[in-house]
Amino acid sequence: MTLACVADFREAARRRLPRVLFDYIDGGSYAETTLAANVADLESLKLRQRVLRDVSRLSMTTEVFGQSLSMPVILAPVGLGGMYARRGEVQAARAAKAAGLPFCLSTVGVCEIGEVAAGASPPWFQLYMIRDRAFMADVLAAARERACPVLVFTVDLPTPGARYRDARNGMIATSLGARLRQAADGLAHPGWLFDVQFGGGPHTLGNVAKAAGDLRTLGQFWGWIGRNFDPSVTWRDIAWVRERWSGPIVLKGVLDQEDAREAVRSGVEGIVVSNHGGRQLDGAASSISALPAIAQAVGGDLVVLMDGGVRSGLDVLKALAAGARACLIGRAWAWALGARGEAGVAQMLAILRQELRMAMSLTGCTDVRSAGAELLDG
Repeated sequence: MTLACVADFREAARRRLPRVLFDYIDGGSYAETTLAANVADLESLKLRQRVLRDVSRLSMTTEVFGQSLSMPVILAPVGLGGMYARRGEVQAARAAKAAGLPFCLSTVGVCEIGEVAAGASPPWFQLYMIRDRAFMADVLAAARERACPVLVFTVDLPTPGARYRDARNGMIATSLGARLRQAADGLAHPGWLFDVQFGGGPHTLGNVAKAAGDLRTLGQFWGWIGRNFDPSVTWRDIAWVRERWSGPIVLKGVLDQEDAREAVRSGVEGIVVSNHGGRQLDGAASSISALPAIAQAVGGDLVVLMDGGVRSGLDVLKALAAGARACLIGRAWAWALGARGEAGVAQMLAILRQELRMAMSLTGCTDVRSAGAELLDG
């Protein structure tokens, strides 16, 4: 299969992965209307094509929190990455490093911080707050010791969203019947089976393994998350995090202008305009539709990033024009990893880079750092 765009990697991942894993990457909450809106609203934005501009020299580099990016793209935190390919977070982090881009490791990744740092470079670290604060202090200490440059604090998951696909495919079930169906599906995907199930262990939530206990199935993983994530977290808890983290803190999951202003008042350095990829509150605004007003509300007080629905280099340029400094991509790299491992992620990033270059050339944008609303039509 020739892989020419992100959608092709999605199809290749669908063929290679067991259904329960593909649905976990691909799906959203409830009827998936917000998931669809993330993509559709980006598609509906029109770029303004310009001609007879000198575009012989283009600059795609930008800087975020003192880190130089070869293009305004960051690999977003994605849970269970090590279940899509053998030690998957390490493979994705290596591809990101080779491309000159940051990789953000999820709290609920399979590979722990030290393994990713040793296999590639210190990742950005994404924090989910669980009830055991002493253990969370240990997790933050591990991230500091591994020199993680940025902490991404996800704040839009006080409780897991209801995901119908996961219920239908048996992911959240722990019954013997559900486990047998998953085992049969694994046997039907021998490439994945030998790469990951037989050769990719240990299959644990590496960063929280000491607190999570002996979890053996995806249903047990998800059940532990639901029981242990802390729904009592408020703005006051940012001070608790700050006492244990001196580097940049980015709040991921901001969709409201007042929350963005509160983020400024809380003293964090950045936000990610995000609806968790349409995996939490279905019916919430798409990320791209919320972005311009939020970017205007916080002005230059915060670094504004965005995720949700980014499927091409054209989408990256649209997000920059709407007010983002850079985009986080999640499903795109997870599909690419599930399709072809590290090589797939590298190829997907090369495609995004070429698409961004083409979009810049045809809109007359010679530097991503100067991309603004003038690039959009209407």
